[in-house]
Amino acid sequence: MAIFKFALTELPPEAEALRAEVREFLRETIGDRAAVQRAASWGGWDPEFSRMVGARGWIGMTWPKRYGGHERTFLERYVVLEEMLAAGAPVGAHWVADRQSGPLLLRFGTEAQRERFLPAIARGELYFAIGMSEPDSGSDLASIRTRAVRTDGGYLVNGTKVWTSNAHQAHYAIALFRTAVVPDRKHEGLSQFLVDLGSPGITVRPIVDLAGSHHFNEVVFQDVFVPEDMRVGREGDGWMQVTTELAFERSGPERYLSSIALVLELLRHEARNPTERGAAVVGRLVAHLAALRQMSLSVAGMLQAGDNPNLEAALVKDVGTTFEQEIPEVVHALLDVEPTIDDGTMLQRTLGYLVQRAPSFSLRGGTREVLRGIIARGLGLR
Repeated sequence: MAIFKFALTELPPEAEALRAEVREFLRETIGDRAAVQRAASWGGWDPEFSRMVGARGWIGMTWPKRYGGHERTFLERYVVLEEMLAAGAPVGAHWVADRQSGPLLLRFGTEAQRERFLPAIARGELYFAIGMSEPDSGSDLASIRTRAVRTDGGYLVNGTKVWTSNAHQAHYAIALFRTAVVPDRKHEGLSQFLVDLGSPGITVRPIVDLAGSHHFNEVVFQDVFVPEDMRVGREGDGWMQVTTELAFERSGPERYLSSIALVLELLRHEARNPTERGAAVVGRLVAHLAALRQMSLSVAGMLQAGDNPNLEAALVKDVGTTFEQEIPEVVHALLDVEPTIDDGTMLQRTLGYLVQRAPSFSLRGGTREVLRGIIARGLGLR
């Protein structure tokens, strides 16, 4: 039977030295941002900020230099991500490309694709969306129906993707399409493609959430031509590739720091008005945070060692998003303050922002049910 492998991992001196440099950069660039703005964190979209991060060499950090990368360690990259998220930096524009699109191209893309896309990603100038979910597939990703049919020089694509974050702002998407129908084998016949979101035949329709925000989209494909050289990997290998891509997004510090702005506001409140109950709540939150950080850091250490941490990554995501979702409830129960949107204290407004968005934390990157299925299979329980 498989077991979880969470070895204690310490950051090397060069990674800790980098931390001070990142903190100084963040003080200079976003030092005056309010807590409610910081709460958006990796959902915040700011291309100018992304270009500044790219200029510092903090996008594509572990990639080869010949593709615009910097050949630094996964642990150094971890420090940059941790500091960016703890500060609530608006990293959303480059986030997907840095975290998963670029690594996917490094692993499965052609040399021409790497040379064309990776340097621009590393400069913070090229932004990607994820084209996976469809209206009728839910969490059953293998049931997608958007078809890519061969034609001269490439493929014609017809179908619809949904819940596509930032498709209205991104330049490209790496999308999963069905290139063949294999009866009773829905995981086969899937392929991934680099799709220019400005291509003729693509319509991006906004999906405004209950909080009134627009970051989700429906993306409709009507006879969209995708050149053959924009297919990523071999035709039919899409399922294997997409599960690898999802693993990239399940274990980073974003899986336990999405509500950190509210924790910091709680600390400020308790420092001014200390109570025994408040100290117990803060202590419990910090203990959970420390444990999750060590688990996530352990996964980064496994990546640095060249190991496959898919099982551990799924656990970090499941436990981490549960923690993130509980924080608004814990703060509300402790302080008995009402969440607000446009007025009230900074704590109330930060609470209001996260009360609206925390339910989505367990959906992005795989639902709890999907993750626990992965964990159960990995442990030999199903």
